[in-house]
Amino acid sequence: MLADFPARYPEYLIAAMIIIVAPGPSVLFIIARAIAWGRATAVATVAGNVSGAFTLSLAVAFGLGPILQASELAFIGVQLLGGAYLIYLGIDAFKHSKIHAEDMVNQGDIKPSNLRSMGDGFWVGALNPKGLVFFAAILPQFVDKGSDNVTGQLVIMGATFAVLAFFSDGTWGLLAGTVRQWMATSPHRLALMRRFGGLVMITLGIFTLTSAI
Repeated sequence: MLADFPARYPEYLIAAMIIIVAPGPSVLFIIARAIAWGRATAVATVAGNVSGAFTLSLAVAFGLGPILQASELAFIGVQLLGGAYLIYLGIDAFKHSKIHAEDMVNQGDIKPSNLRSMGDGFWVGALNPKGLVFFAAILPQFVDKGSDNVTGQLVIMGATFAVLAFFSDGTWGLLAGTVRQWMATSPHRLALMRRFGGLVMITLGIFTLTSAI
């Protein structure tokens, strides 16, 4: 397994933390749950969310790994498409920041069970467009293409992402659950978080396009 370990792993850790900490769909969903129903619900949502994200990373690893290993053109093409889509997601976050913030303080009256929260979190993580772009376009930049097992490297980095996301998103959830009243009474604060996440995605998208070109 050590032979499959990515040579640029330390650089990958930095990139992963940047995209994880930025408030994207998963983080905002977890914060919304924390505001509505407290820390326990938020942590259960995080557990499901990172499981969904890891499942997504496995699908990308086994689907893209062999292709990226065989084709330089495919490698560049994935980066270009992913970078452009990240910029689109960032712009969209700016355009709809206020709408999403208002939705976050209105989660309904019935508290979901922890199992239901895990299930909801799983699908948000598995279908998160930010996660898909990261795993498909950004993560491959840190792969050692000279290795015999690109897929193995992608799996290692996907698992690392899930572990980092659990602790980072869990922290978001615990903090939001602790100061839930302060956050719930100001959609403006949530809108600012959404815009900050959008700015990070735009920056990362530009970086991805530049690297590919």
